[in-house]
This record gives sequence, C-alpha cells and structure tokens, in this order.
Amino acid sequence: MTMENAPFTPKIMREETIIDVENVSFWYGDRAALRNVSMAIDRHVITAFIGPSGCGKTTLLRLFNRMNDLVPQTRMTGSIRMNGADIYGPDTDVTRLRRRVGMVFQQPNPFPKSIYENVAYGPRIHGVKSGEFLDEIVERCLRRTVLWDEVQDRLEESALKLSAGQQQRLCIARAVAVEPEVLLMDEPCSSLDPVATSRIEELMLDLKDDYTIVIVTHNMQQAARVSEYTGFMLKGELVEMGVTDVMFTTPGDRRTEDYITGRAG
Repeated sequence: MTMENAPFTPKIMREETIIDVENVSFWYGDRAALRNVSMAIDRHVITAFIGPSGCGKTTLLRLFNRMNDLVPQTRMTGSIRMNGADIYGPDTDVTRLRRRVGMVFQQPNPFPKSIYENVAYGPRIHGVKSGEFLDEIVERCLRRTVLWDEVQDRLEESALKLSAGQQQRLCIARAVAVEPEVLLMDEPCSSLDPVATSRIEELMLDLKDDYTIVIVTHNMQQAARVSEYTGFMLKGELVEMGVTDVMFTTPGDRRTEDYITGRAG
C-alpha cells in the first residue's frame, strides 16, 4: 500500500477497506452528535480517533456494531458498510454483526464468573458444547492476550479477583474468543497504570495481524505509538484523517494542529 506524504482528506478509499462510512449524521433526540462523517477503515491496521470529550468519537465507534441501537430516541442518516454490506440494512442480523465486531469498553467489565467462564461464554452462546473444544479456545485466547501464564492455575477463580490490567486483557480474550473481524476499543487504557497500559498497547500491536482494530483515545501519545491512521474529531465533525505520523507532524487543518499542540481542546 502506497502512503502519501501529505494528509488525507476525511474520505480515504483504499483496496483493503473493511468499513466504509458515507455521510453519516447521528442524533440523540434533537442533539446532533455526528455531522456528515465520511471515511474508511483498512483491514488489519490500527485506526485511532482522537478529540476532546463530547466530540462524537465514541458515538462513531458504537455505530460500527450498532450499540447505539440500545439508546432510545436516536436517529442516523447515511450508510456504514462492512465488506460492502450495509450493516444498517433491513436484512442485517445484529447478533451476528456483534460477533463479527467485538468491543472492549473503557472500564474492564468481566462477568462475575470464573476466568474460564468469561472466555468460554461467547463460544457457548454460539453453540460450542464440547468441553475439550472449549478448553482449547480458552487456552488459545488467554495465550493470545498474554494472560495464560498468569492465570493457568486459577481458571476457576472469580475474574473479579484479577488486577485491573489483567481484567482488561481478559475482556480482550473474551472478545476474540468468538473470532471477530473487527475489535473496537473505547479508551481501553484510561483506568490503567502505565505498566498495564504498555502491556495493552503491545497486545494491540500483536493482535492487528489477525484483527482490524479501531480505538478511541484521549491519549495522543498512545495514538502515535500504536496506530497507522488517526482521525481528529471536533463537535461531531471528522476534521481530518490520515497517516498517523503525518497527522502529528504536518496536519492539514489548523484545528488539528491547535489540538495536537495543546492550543485548543
């Protein structure tokens, strides 16, 4: 893939696009949260969205697996396509969509179950009954999230006994256990200490070989460390989106530069 040396316009179309957003606007009641957002997300890269609180980045993230369907009195216009199919079309199986597009939330939210059952939960829901197969899935996912060596002798203990960083990695293991294509992460390190944050970032860089990762973060240094592409959002608008290194060194919009340099936001 050829990278340009100048910032991209908000609409980026490339051969490896997995999610394509066209002119999306979104309202909570009468309040507009997103305004005419158009962009595309590449397969097997990390895309970060930055911007001040209330700018719409989490709303955008939640649109990718229709989490906002659960919020009353909301409305969306425009289209979001995944692998060419409109995920808001009448034929979309929302349960299947959420299996394909997993989500990790800002606060670690393990189920009040054992470590084992947290990871096995999704495969069980989707019909896996074989204990041996479940054992394989649990071990594979815990290894994938660099947690196996820390918990292999404690699988029947409550997940709530784990540290915050371990809980977040467990939530990632739970998300990947159903083999999604896309992994959404909403401020996944905001409640973690620097050591735990570093481990999550290393994990993200490892997981992108198998998953498309989209993160929302207030931490611009984190976006610079882990993402290939970054979008800057302000007041519901996608101001600019491009190659991360270019965005942070020579942004194309003054508003982006003001936010990155701390003059605004």
